[in-house]
Amino acid sequence: MQVRRTGPARLGLIILTFLWLFVLLPLSLAAAPYAAMVIDARTGELLHSRNADTRLHPASLTKMMTLYIAFEAVRNGEISLDTKVKITKHAASEPPSKLGLRSGQRIAFRYLIRAAAIKSANDAATAIGIAISGSEAAFARRMTRTAKAMGMTRTTFKNAHGLTESGHLSTARDMTTLGRHLLYDYPQYYNLFSRRETHAGIKTVPNTNRRLLAAYKGADGIKTGYTRAAGFNLVASAKRGDERIIATVFGGKSSASRNARVAELLDMGFRRAPSRAPIRKPGRPAYAGNKGTGAGKVVKVASVSTRSLRPVMRPAALGTVQIAGTVAETAAKNGDKIQAGISAAIAAADVITPQAPVASGDTRPALRPENLVLASATPAEQPVPEQEVVTRLSTSGGHLWGINVGRFTTRYQAEKVLLRTALAEMTTLDGTLRKVNQSSRGFDATFQGMTREQADLACRRLTARNVTCFMIGPS
Repeated sequence: MQVRRTGPARLGLIILTFLWLFVLLPLSLAAAPYAAMVIDARTGELLHSRNADTRLHPASLTKMMTLYIAFEAVRNGEISLDTKVKITKHAASEPPSKLGLRSGQRIAFRYLIRAAAIKSANDAATAIGIAISGSEAAFARRMTRTAKAMGMTRTTFKNAHGLTESGHLSTARDMTTLGRHLLYDYPQYYNLFSRRETHAGIKTVPNTNRRLLAAYKGADGIKTGYTRAAGFNLVASAKRGDERIIATVFGGKSSASRNARVAELLDMGFRRAPSRAPIRKPGRPAYAGNKGTGAGKVVKVASVSTRSLRPVMRPAALGTVQIAGTVAETAAKNGDKIQAGISAAIAAADVITPQAPVASGDTRPALRPENLVLASATPAEQPVPEQEVVTRLSTSGGHLWGINVGRFTTRYQAEKVLLRTALAEMTTLDGTLRKVNQSSRGFDATFQGMTREQADLACRRLTARNVTCFMIGPS
């Protein structure tokens, strides 16, 4: 009888031992290696590292380079944000996570960018690569070439999405470098990574990094990644006051533990970083386009100093804008050619609107380059002549109302609230002008160029979101 009672216990012990030796232990040994790095984003100074130069699977951190080249291609006129991209069978067949693109479908390039950045959609990332370089293989070679130019010496890309592939490897150090380049080379697009969700043409998609964005004070990006071979990866950035930290983790065991570890590393970074430090931006890598990729695709690159990359006006508001002078050469020499062309052209423009007279003070500046990827409406595609700038104008005498969403002590605070409000309430604020009015009492954050009905509706919707708002009538 005693043998019969102890038999099951012994059998259970044998089974547990078997499971440990042949199942659990091999799985634990096969877990993705851990690596981490923390830097002061302002200076690039190293604050912490562990296995930072070990070549590992980057997973969807890869899409940071896909997006970097997408921004580069837009900046250099290879493609526009409103270009309709035809989805190939190869792109549509990528495994999840995906947006759900169909072969033969056409979709604006801006929506592919949103889907790759926010949802980490593999089909969108592949479509971006094919649209720019003609094939994913050619695009991957361009990615690797751009990485080397940045100093990412231990990174090799084989695809645009980051799914596990032989030879597709990077390091915590290299991905931290890439994150810093995204921040400083294309700041006009960086706020895209802080969105909790966004509309991607087909549907609204949530941010894969939304939990850290919601939980960690100052977090504003940038990219998550996961595959079985890579584990849970994340490059994160956070800003508090004048300090900004970038932390990278490879090989997390779960999204929750990865986020907790990244939060610890960011805290460490803020403790170790000086409260004040000069901003030493990284040098932007040399632009070479698709040269040497073997893509077999001819890409015409527009001159950034003579062609506006901004979306043209809607047909109802089209007007002719004449340039009284040339683009300011001094600003162009400083490297900001697009902004120089916009600023100088608007300052010297003689606006002619044959449809209707424009009310005094209702001439609104055109979209800034940083707002192109964020615009909710897709303007009609029309060729933009050289040396011509098209501005969005209100031709209705009724668009003289506006709303005020707060008064702040600095212009930066007011502009930040305006951008956040515009993103949160795009339905009623689309097409309005964001303007900061300075007075002796502070900086008023306002939206202008609305009808009375639009202003009333916007204020009611914002008030429902607990946002302070009051209407501004015609002066």
